[in-house]
Amino acid sequence: MNGTWWARRSLRDRLMLGILLPVVAVIVLNTWLLYRQALRAADTAYDRTLLATAKSIGDLLEVNTEGAQVHLKSTLLYSALEPFEADNRSRLYYKVTGFDGETVSGFEALPAWHGRLPQKGPYAALVDFYDDSYQGAPVRVAVLLQPVAWASGQGMATIQVAETLELRQTLARSLLVDTLWRQAALVVLIGAVVVFVVQRATRPVRELSQTLSSRAEGDLAPLSAQGLPRELEPLVSATNHLMGRLDHLLDHQKRFVRDASHQLRTPLAVLKTQVQSARRGDLDPLVALAEIGDTVDRATVLANQMLALAKVEQIRPQADTPALDWAEVVRAVALDLSALIAERRLDFDIETQPARVRSHEWALRELSRNLIHNAIKHGPEGGRLGIRLVADRHHAALTVSDSGPGLTPEQRARLFQPFAAGDPRSGSGLGLAICREIVQTLGGQIELENRLAPGSGSQVAGLDATVRLPLDAGPPPAERQSRA
Repeated sequence: MNGTWWARRSLRDRLMLGILLPVVAVIVLNTWLLYRQALRAADTAYDRTLLATAKSIGDLLEVNTEGAQVHLKSTLLYSALEPFEADNRSRLYYKVTGFDGETVSGFEALPAWHGRLPQKGPYAALVDFYDDSYQGAPVRVAVLLQPVAWASGQGMATIQVAETLELRQTLARSLLVDTLWRQAALVVLIGAVVVFVVQRATRPVRELSQTLSSRAEGDLAPLSAQGLPRELEPLVSATNHLMGRLDHLLDHQKRFVRDASHQLRTPLAVLKTQVQSARRGDLDPLVALAEIGDTVDRATVLANQMLALAKVEQIRPQADTPALDWAEVVRAVALDLSALIAERRLDFDIETQPARVRSHEWALRELSRNLIHNAIKHGPEGGRLGIRLVADRHHAALTVSDSGPGLTPEQRARLFQPFAAGDPRSGSGLGLAICREIVQTLGGQIELENRLAPGSGSQVAGLDATVRLPLDAGPPPAERQSRA
């Protein structure tokens, strides 16, 4: 039984084979043991008959003494053995051997006994039983050592009684057939019970399969576990979880297509208007090209951010993410944006500690880039930009601080929503939505808090964007701090 054949079997076939094969093996073994026990019982019963026959022959032995000669004599006639014959299918043979090994009576060709008496025999007699052959037929032989005494002494006669095995074989076959019929009936009964029980036990599986097959296309509603066996509850729960994820993914795709068509319509319409205006000569060609270039740049940024938002959703189900040092990613992103920082003449400060987190490098870079880019864009020229990454025993916290105007309560309530920009002229409003999706995927938290000026009461000195991510459970690298 190879693995491929077994893998193609249904659950019902596996259950029935797994139950019936061991049962049949046990029944076959039990049948063989019962047959052996029956043979031993039959041998014991017929061996008693052989012993009784040998004792009867021993009772008829006589001793003749002629001077110094002592002769053993047997007056047994073969007709006297007929009462010991069970039927006419088996034959009895006997042989009496005298004190000196001579044949006194019986069948002289019967093979002599050369065995030994058992140390603890089942009978109170000097008897031994063994299997032999006589005239080409198998026989069962009983040997009795019969003490014989006379007036001047005593001796030991050897009496052998052999019986052919036809009757024993007939009885053994009868016992075997009877045992096989009983065991076969038991196998059939057990098989019927197993088939009935397996059919009943697998009915919920078939009903669950029928329920799934009959569902309408696009129906991802949860399955009901009511009335199902406990063994199927994990399967139903996992199926509901999978359908929930598929439903979420489909909703995300629909929302993405809807938002993309809506958001890209405006820059495309503006671009078309600008091209038509340039063709009519309403604007200087260089000015028109500059406006067209700005529109294309904004549309490109919008498309890239929408693709980034969709990519976050694609990596959400993945669990085998690598462990990365977030500090290295933050410093690399800061280096990439150094030209913007220098262009706006910001007072830049960065401090990082090693912080290994489980994430794809793309997600960490996108998260860090959006936070730092927002701080650069919304802070005043010549203001302050601070980046600080610290790690404790369980979490890493990245704080990006700017000296901008901060957020109003209304802005804070809707900034994490897609296409909800604080200033519609400054961007598409996807940056913080992307950050929130990445942080939720990585199991972290993101907060935006206004930073108050010291001693000013309620005056806003800037905005602190803080992201907390769980640290990797593996051994952390040697702690180090770097400052720039």
